[in-house]
Amino acid sequence: MPEGDTVWNTARVLHRALAGAALTGSDFRVPQLATTDLTGWTVRESASRGKHLLLRLAAPEERSDVRHWTLHSHLRMDGAWRAYAPGERWAARPAHLIRVVLRAPSAVAVGYHLHELALLPTVEEESLVGHLGPDLLGPDWDAAEAVRRLAAHPEATIGEALLDQRNLAGVGNLYKCEVLFLRGLSPWTPVGAVPDLAGTVALAQRLLAANRGRWTQSTTGSLHRGGTSYVYGRRAQPCRRCGTAIRKEELGERVTYWCPRCQPAPDPAQSPDPIQP
Repeated sequence: MPEGDTVWNTARVLHRALAGAALTGSDFRVPQLATTDLTGWTVRESASRGKHLLLRLAAPEERSDVRHWTLHSHLRMDGAWRAYAPGERWAARPAHLIRVVLRAPSAVAVGYHLHELALLPTVEEESLVGHLGPDLLGPDWDAAEAVRRLAAHPEATIGEALLDQRNLAGVGNLYKCEVLFLRGLSPWTPVGAVPDLAGTVALAQRLLAANRGRWTQSTTGSLHRGGTSYVYGRRAQPCRRCGTAIRKEELGERVTYWCPRCQPAPDPAQSPDPIQP
């Protein structure tokens, strides 16, 4: 699933391509919006909220009693937006995955395999994103509130809690694994047993912020292929710190990567059964 920084970058691409432009055409390829026509609508801005994309629009006065609207989308595991120059070939994904096309005089935005696509008045955005915790890359980032939300469920594992977007919005599997390695925490550590929850939250925010504005995500400082992560995607490879083979296991509905030596379980009962790398 795309991480919060990827969604932030995508929102910036759409903003640069469309902000301030009046749409010359639209094509929705989902049943709930199949008859929607945004021709003549002006793109006000493109923003992200955690892993949600919010394209804010202004409708022509003569066409709507509500002036400000938001086109909401979620990328989930496989969604993507691309911006093309007029006449450029849409080559990012197969055509049958296209869910929406927005045309402007100087750009065409194409959304592939988007999820939760909805058009609603901007004042109602909270109905879709109001449940989210503080946005790690948002202007209103509130570390203390993120810590409070995490601490409210001390029995949850820290691995699952970091992925719960109701606690803090933007952490995906990659950053979860990397943050826990750098903090020396087993993914199965209960939140209530994490010695410095504020430090863990602060590190997550720093890592996402460090990768904002670029597509190659790195937690190690290296942008070279194979050198961008400490544990994520490195099953059976040696830990960069101690040389122990990195392990991979299910945690909830997601996989997790960790070093059993650098991230020891606080109690054997909280660790999965040993597996062979």
